[in-house]
Amino acid sequence: MRAARIQRTTKETEIRLTLAIDGRGRYQVSTGIRFFDHMLELFAHHGGFDLELQARGDLDVDQHHTVEDVGIVLGQAFEKALGSKRGILRAGYFLMPMDETLGLAAVDFCGRTAAAVDTKVRTRLVGDLQAELVTDFFEAFARGSHSSVHARVLYGRSSHHKIESLFKAFARAVRAACWRDQRMRRLLPSTKGLL
Repeated sequence: MRAARIQRTTKETEIRLTLAIDGRGRYQVSTGIRFFDHMLELFAHHGGFDLELQARGDLDVDQHHTVEDVGIVLGQAFEKALGSKRGILRAGYFLMPMDETLGLAAVDFCGRTAAAVDTKVRTRLVGDLQAELVTDFFEAFARGSHSSVHARVLYGRSSHHKIESLFKAFARAVRAACWRDQRMRRLLPSTKGLL
């Protein structure tokens, strides 16, 4: 079982996270931001990951620290759980239709950090989540996992659907990138010999 447990405590947040990559999509998530919880639940369910996450942050100041730190810790958990990365596909992508919206996500567990995100959300809040922080989450995941993350809404009307399409597409992209190819189980997915 590819799994990881991470605990991270700063003056701004306290996060405890347990991840099983080869799970059944079970989740227990609490961040204090209900819409963000919902997106992380969708991520676990659609990725087939088991995720337990308890995050307490200085929400009286702002949501930024909580959202960003959850992204960092979730990324670190994938980095740890993937171990040497031998035999994985390494990269994955997915297009997710969400009613009138189409979202695209791609990830590469390449050992380098990059992120490009365009949510096309122009409202300040979606549910109780500060919408601009969706970009910060994906950027933080990329930093924590040493991966390249691309997430983009191609078109859509509903801000809720735009963000949801990205989290679902991201879940499926990560699931594909983590998939083990039995034919290449001993090979590192890089011609450089290092990830």
